Amino acid sequence: MYKHILLPTDGSELSERAAREGIRFAKFIGARLTALHTTPEFYPTQLPAHTIVERAREHEERSKEHAKRALDAVEQAAREVGVACTALHRVSDSPWDEIIKVATEHSCDLVFMASHGRRGVSALLLGSETNKVLTHSKIPVLVCR
Repeated sequence: MYKHILLPTDGSELSERAAREGIRFAKFIGARLTALHTTPEFYPTQLPAHTIVERAREHEERSKEHAKRALDAVEQAAREVGVACTALHRVSDSPWDEIIKVATEHSCDLVFMASHGRRGVSALLLGSETNKVLTHSKIPVLVCR
């Protein structure tokens, strides 16, 4: 069965619920977890040159804080039930691609992730990170609604 599960999280309520389910699943099958949070790159478009470095630092700090909150919650929940969990923060404008890269790099044999439930035009226009992972991943993906 599965021994190493990648658990992407964006820190949202839906993602936190999926993380709890993923942790329970990992506990049930005796797998370990790698929790992943991605944050976007910083692009200093239309900023005065003298503020770029300051804004880049602010962006990096906010991204790190958000990632820490999201990942700490997963690590704490996993620790409480005795599931081994490693937390990773990556910077990427394509979370779906980073999810697949991390799963491959860390030899994960399952990706367990939330579906944000967008439907219709919203899903068409905004796209779905989950759908992109499902489409492009060679590693099995379990979607938690």
